[in-house]
Amino acid sequence: MTTYILFLLVFIIMLLFVLIFRKNSVDLSSLREDNARLRERLAERLGMLSQNAIELKNISSDIANFKDILMGNKQARGTFGERQLEDLVADIMPPETYAFQSVLSTGVRPDCIIKLPYPPGDMIIDSKFPLETYNRLLQDKKNVGLQKQFEIDVRKHIDAIAEKYIISGVTAESAMMFIASESIFMELHTNFPNTIEYAAHKKVFIVSPATLWATLNTIRAVLSDIKIKRVAGKIKKELDMLLTDLSRLDERASKVDQHFALAQKDMGELQTSISKITPRAEKLRDMDFGEE
Repeated sequence: MTTYILFLLVFIIMLLFVLIFRKNSVDLSSLREDNARLRERLAERLGMLSQNAIELKNISSDIANFKDILMGNKQARGTFGERQLEDLVADIMPPETYAFQSVLSTGVRPDCIIKLPYPPGDMIIDSKFPLETYNRLLQDKKNVGLQKQFEIDVRKHIDAIAEKYIISGVTAESAMMFIASESIFMELHTNFPNTIEYAAHKKVFIVSPATLWATLNTIRAVLSDIKIKRVAGKIKKELDMLLTDLSRLDERASKVDQHFALAQKDMGELQTSISKITPRAEKLRDMDFGEE
């Protein structure tokens, strides 16, 4: 009996060891799987962080380049403004309604010409802007001297646009000065309202990317309306000519009908004459004239 109990105890102990070992094996396997998944997630996150770091680096580079454009030389800023203007115009206007760097009859070469029927005539858009004084003004906005100089520079540029690009009988009676920066556009309207009024007096309208977008869409709608009216006018002209031709055709058909009616009448009279002549001829044929 004692041996049996001892054997049973040994069996139970072995069974417990097996169960504990199996549980530990399962726990270790599960832990390995969790670690593998964790490593995969960490690798994905690190990859995403690396990609974000590259994108941030590119953005920082773009911002630095943009700063160089705004703060750098005049030619770089002019090229940036011209490029932005070209992209904006090309995205909105039909190709036949604009031209870049085209020479006018006066010999000047504007940045962009919006082709409009006369009147009002072609609208000129200038993409240059005097930023030298403005960049200095950003460093010291309370400097009254820089404020006055900035206003003088802008007005000189407005005068140049009005003189070169508003030509009676050649272009429209107004032109546009494109500013590639919304912040500068707001600065002018907020702190230099007299300059805005001066530009309006000179018929030079200052536009930003947002306001130019709205203006060009309005111009495109007007051009579409003009085109529709032209097509409608041509259709009306063709209809008038068609009605005239139909009237002539009706008149000539009436004359032909009259000719047929007259011919029919003549044929009837001719038939009547024949019907009268035939009996007479038969009577003459039947008469006995006698022969000697």
